[in-house]
Amino acid sequence: MNAPIKLGVVCPMANEVETASRFVDDVVAFCVKQGFETVRFYAVLDGVSTDGTLDALRRKQSTCPRLEVVWAPENRCVVDAYVRGYRSALEDGCDWVLEIDAGYSHQPDEIPQFLAKIPEGYDCVFGSRFIEGGDMRENSLKRRILSKGGTILSNLVLHTRLHDMTSGFQLFSRAALQAILDRGIRSRGPFFQTEMKAYCQRLRVVEVPISYRGANHSIGKAALQDSLLGLWRLYQLRLQGQL
Repeated sequence: MNAPIKLGVVCPMANEVETASRFVDDVVAFCVKQGFETVRFYAVLDGVSTDGTLDALRRKQSTCPRLEVVWAPENRCVVDAYVRGYRSALEDGCDWVLEIDAGYSHQPDEIPQFLAKIPEGYDCVFGSRFIEGGDMRENSLKRRILSKGGTILSNLVLHTRLHDMTSGFQLFSRAALQAILDRGIRSRGPFFQTEMKAYCQRLRVVEVPISYRGANHSIGKAALQDSLLGLWRLYQLRLQGQL
């Protein structure tokens, strides 16, 4: 008999005290409904969170064995939080790792469509706001332009083929995620989502529609500069045949 698939859910959290506990319950419930009994939710927190979210989740952890609170005060940016979560999931032996944003900007009820792709032989499943059935709600026009424009520019420069290169709702096989981490994530801002997808273009990937509700962070000049520098670096790798 085949061993059950072990699923890890990585979710950085900061100042989410009003919704954190309910979000964990909702995410786990949709994973279990899809048949994944062996699921572990990694809530990654650091010094950015100051509203009591950490204490609330630690209390919940005592009664919720599927929740693991990962305290990472060494984090210097949101990318560090995600990477710490990825490594925790891989160290625990997770076969698949789902990345999702807290605060219901990503919808837990859309998780089953990601998990349904696992038996079909894909290495990565990416959420897309720009395919049929996907959308962006409660977002500014600037955010929409940046997200769509970033996708168009990335596809043009990197020869990728995804409809959404900037989304952060995604599922990786253990081997795919380990390969990404082995290469190293250089971006220090939101561009890291694009960087990860660029490293996966030789793998079997598929997109599923998602609804994104409201941006939970601003994109300033530093993030835009990081994106342009990251795109230039990836372009150089493509010219060298390393993408």
